[in-house]
Amino acid sequence: MKINRVCMIGGTGFVGHALARQLSGAGYACRIVSRHPHRHRDLKLLPGVELTEADVFNPQALRRQIEDCDAVVNLVGILNEAGETQSFRRVHVALVDSIVDAMRDTGVPRLLHMSAVNAHADKGSSEYLRTKGEGEDHAHHRGGGAVQTTSFRPSVIFGPGDSFFNRFATLLRSLPGPFPLACPETRFAPIYAGDVALAFQKGLEDPTTIGQRYDLCGPEAYTLRELVVYTARTLGMDKTVIGLSDRSSRLQARILGHLPGRPFTYDNYLSMQTDSLCRTNGLQALGITPTPIESIVPLYLSPEGDQRRRYRRLRSLAARADAGSAASSPARR
Repeated sequence: MKINRVCMIGGTGFVGHALARQLSGAGYACRIVSRHPHRHRDLKLLPGVELTEADVFNPQALRRQIEDCDAVVNLVGILNEAGETQSFRRVHVALVDSIVDAMRDTGVPRLLHMSAVNAHADKGSSEYLRTKGEGEDHAHHRGGGAVQTTSFRPSVIFGPGDSFFNRFATLLRSLPGPFPLACPETRFAPIYAGDVALAFQKGLEDPTTIGQRYDLCGPEAYTLRELVVYTARTLGMDKTVIGLSDRSSRLQARILGHLPGRPFTYDNYLSMQTDSLCRTNGLQALGITPTPIESIVPLYLSPEGDQRRRYRRLRSLAARADAGSAASSPARR
């Protein structure tokens, strides 16, 4: 079956923006469902992208959004819980069940599902990873033969607007003196958001990906300490990073988990007891060359990157002003 229209659930987030650009550029029509579409008007500038308002936790509303589409992409996920309405089980499992049921009932055959490396319903080291694993299993099996699923299991994802390098950059700038770091020896293989988006596109286009679960990692593995030191160096900061012991890491998680925004919770600590690495990197199977952090992160973190962004912004504003002036002037003969 040829896929023309894709319904994206959770498409207004960081990865959703990257995927919307990727699919729009490849000529797909994309319906992005949001409870607050007015907050994401930038997505409407992409050719073929439609923003619609709906509560995806309402089964009837969800069904109406996907029934005239050829495929569904589920990107919804949370790192921390926020009451019953934003619990891991509701977001990672119950929503997946609703999506699969709606697809089966409406005859939409293709599902691409965002999971996480180390997700496992029984062996996950945290509630986040266990519910992610359970939801992934449901995505593959709940629909029987009526729903054909491919899932992607990335390590930490980076790129402009990410919540990894940008968050550490904010913390490094705001905290005076040495930087105390929990779980400093946990290893990650950061993957570029553009590579993740390309993997999803290949999943749509290649029927041999049906039923597969792809771990996605960047080309290199780093300890968290190495990544934070790299962030500081990219910012032009001479910052001492002090790795906390396991006991101190747990204490930090207990304390920070009660602060506004919950920057680091005990469940985050539990997730970091397992290295975020791929056993087999699915990018290779998909024919994608992974992008190193050194080629992207300085473009949005370094002072030079700030200058380039300001220059592009000024140039864009100047172009708009010229266009407006031309539009308001009498036409030349």
